[in-house]
Amino acid sequence: MEQLTQKLKKGAIEIKEVPIPIVSAGHLLVRNHFSLISAGTEGNTVKTARKSLIGKAKEKPQQVKQVLQALHTQGIVQTYRAVMKKLDAYSPLGYSTAGEVIEVGEGVEGFSVGDKVACAGSTANHAEYVCVPKNLSVKLDPDADLKKASFNTLGAIALQGIRQADLRLGESCAVIGLGLLGQLTCLMLKASGVQVFGIDVDQSAVDIAREHCSPTSWQRNDPALSSEIQRLTNGIGVDAVIITAGTSSLDPINFAGKISRKKGKVVVLGAVPTGFDREPNYYQKELEVRMSCSYGPGRYDLDYEEKGVDYPAAYVRWTEKRNMEAFQSLLLQDQLNIDYLATHEFPLAKAATAYDMIVNRSESFFGVLLHYDLEKPHDNSAIRNEAITASNGKPVDHVCISFVGAGSYAQSYLLPNLPKDTNAFKRCGVLTNSGTTSKRVSEKFNFKYCCGDVADLLKDDDTNVVFIATRHDSHAKYALSAIENGKHVFVEKPICLSLDELSEIVEAKRNRPEVQVMVGFNRRFAPLSKEIESRISSGSKSIIYRINAGSIKSGTWIQDPAIGGGRIIGEVCHFVDYLIWLAKSLPSKVQAVVVPDANSHNDTVSINIQFQNGSIGTVHYFANGSPALPKEKIEIFDSGQCFILDDFKQLQIAKSGKLRNKKRSTQDKGQFNSVSEFLFSIKDGKTAPIPFNEIVANHVACFAVLESLKNGATIELDMKGLLV
Repeated sequence: MEQLTQKLKKGAIEIKEVPIPIVSAGHLLVRNHFSLISAGTEGNTVKTARKSLIGKAKEKPQQVKQVLQALHTQGIVQTYRAVMKKLDAYSPLGYSTAGEVIEVGEGVEGFSVGDKVACAGSTANHAEYVCVPKNLSVKLDPDADLKKASFNTLGAIALQGIRQADLRLGESCAVIGLGLLGQLTCLMLKASGVQVFGIDVDQSAVDIAREHCSPTSWQRNDPALSSEIQRLTNGIGVDAVIITAGTSSLDPINFAGKISRKKGKVVVLGAVPTGFDREPNYYQKELEVRMSCSYGPGRYDLDYEEKGVDYPAAYVRWTEKRNMEAFQSLLLQDQLNIDYLATHEFPLAKAATAYDMIVNRSESFFGVLLHYDLEKPHDNSAIRNEAITASNGKPVDHVCISFVGAGSYAQSYLLPNLPKDTNAFKRCGVLTNSGTTSKRVSEKFNFKYCCGDVADLLKDDDTNVVFIATRHDSHAKYALSAIENGKHVFVEKPICLSLDELSEIVEAKRNRPEVQVMVGFNRRFAPLSKEIESRISSGSKSIIYRINAGSIKSGTWIQDPAIGGGRIIGEVCHFVDYLIWLAKSLPSKVQAVVVPDANSHNDTVSINIQFQNGSIGTVHYFANGSPALPKEKIEIFDSGQCFILDDFKQLQIAKSGKLRNKKRSTQDKGQFNSVSEFLFSIKDGKTAPIPFNEIVANHVACFAVLESLKNGATIELDMKGLLV
C-alpha cells in the first residue's frame, strides 16, 4: 500500500510503498477514502523537520535534555544510534480519516466488513489502509458523506473544548483563533444556542467566520473590539473564552482574561503559552483556566485506546469516541454546514504539494483533504528491497535472518549487532505493526523484503532464524509459531507471560529438538562478565544484585500485566538470569518482599533465591531511587574472593588481600556478544549459548516471585515436566 511519510532529518515528504498493517485484536483494518490534514499540528511538524539540526534543537528543548541524559548513561554510540533512528525513520503523518472496514480484528463487536467508519489517533494516518483501535473508530450511517466525516478528529477536539467551557443555552463565548479548529468550534457553539464572538488576527478568517459561523467577529487589532463585546454582553463580559489559536504570544491568554466576566472560564484548546498576567483580570475576576485534552476522556489511556475498555456512560458521559459520534451525528442531521471548510483536495500522490502550500501559506486554506484511489487492487504481498534482491541468491548453507518486530530496542541493540559478513549471514524479511517501520528497517539494514503477514515470513524457506522483538504479550505466540515451523528463535525477553505459555513452548521445543531457542539475556555476555567468568570458582556463591531501576508511570504498556507483564516478568528476568549464570545452578526456592505502592506495580522489591548447588542470591530491584545513581551494581562473594561490578563499566576484584581494578571507557552490557554468539552457534551447528533449561527455570522463578508477593511465602520451584 502507499503511505505518506516524512523523514525528520531533512523534512522530505515521500509516498512510500509499505506493507498493509497487521490487524491486531481489538482493531479494524480500514481502507481510507479521505483523510484530513491538520494544518496546525502537521504543518508545524513539517516546518520543524525542515529546519537545521540546531533549529530542531531550539524547537524541542525537552528532547535535547533527553539526548544529554542518554549521553551520560549510555555513551556516544548508543545515543547516536537512538538519535539517528529517530531522524532517519519514515514518520507517518495524519490522524483524521474516513473510509470502509476491510477486516475486523478479534474481539471487536458492532463493526462489519463494508461498514463506513471515521477514525482518529496516531494510526489514522494518510495511507491507503490504516489499522485503528475500536475506541478510536466510529461506525457511520450508510448515507454518511465520507469527505465530511474525515473531519472527525478536529470535530471531536473542538467539541471537547466546548464541553470544558460548560456553557448553557443563551450564554456567550468568545473563540480566539478562527482557523479550522476555531471555525468548527464556532459552528457547534452556534448550533447549541450559544452567542458566539469570533476573534482572529487575519481579516480574511474573520470575514469567512462572519459569513458562515459567527456574524459577530472581529480582527484582533480592531480598537472597538473590547467595548463591542462589553456592549453585546450588557456589560457583563463573556461567560467563557475558548482559545483555538496556535502562537507563542501571550496576547490570547491575556486578552481572554480581559473580556471574560467575573468567575468566567478560559479554555485552552490551541497551542498557546499560559503565563498570563495575574493582575488585574485573572486575580480580581477569579477566572477559571481549563485545559482541553485533545478528543476527550480516554485520550492517552492504554486501557481505553489500545485495549478497548470503555468508561461507563453514567460516570463519563462524553469519552473521545462519544465525542466523535456526536460530531458525526451533527453532520448527518445537517446541523453543521462544513462544506465551506473543505477548501482544498489533493490525490495522495500530490500530498507534498499540499504540505508546501500549508507551510509556505502560498494561499488561504482551511480544510486540506487527501483522497485515495479506490480502484487500486488490494495487495498485501511482500515488498522487495530492489537494491539487494539481485545479489542475493537462494541460501543453502547460510544463516538466514528475519525479524518479527523491529522497534526502538531492536534498532539500537539487535539489528546493528548482526554480523557484517552478509555472505554467511543473510538478511531476509522484516515484519512490524507499522508498515513504515518495516520499510525503513528493510532499507537501512539491507533485508531482502518487508511484509505485512507473519505467515509469509514464517513459511519463507530461506529464513532459518527468527528474531522476535515485539511487545511482550506476543512473544510466546510468535516464538511458538517459529519453533513449529522449524526456525531457530531469538526472543527479546521475556519469552512468555504465563506458565501455560511456557509449557506450550517447552512442548514445541521438545518436538523440535534441532531448533535452538535463545532469549536476549545479554548481561552474561558483557566483557566484564567474561572477566568474572574466567576467575570464578565452581563452588557455592553469595550474590547481591542491586538495580536502581527508576520509576515508570502507570498507563504504559510495560506496567500493564496483560501486555508487558509488569516489570518483574518484563525486566527482572534479566537479573535472575545473571544470578543463574553466576551460580552455575538452577534456582530451587524464591522468596520476595515489596515496598507497597498505590498502583501495585511491585517494582520496588527484594528477591531472595536459593539454588540447587547451595548458592544464594538477592535481587534488589528498586524503582524509588534517584537517576543520579548508576543503574546496576553486583557483588559476588566466592571462595575467598570478591567481585564488584559497577554498571558494567568498572570491575573490582578482591583476592589474597589485594584489590585490582578493571575499567572500560564505555558501558557494554553484552548486546553485541549475545547476538553474535547465538548466530555463530547456529552457523557452526552448536547449541545456543544459553541452555534452554536455564531459560525455562528463569521464567518459572519470575512467576514464583509474583506468587511469593501475593502469598507472603517462600515458593518451592516445581519444574517437573518443564525441563528438556
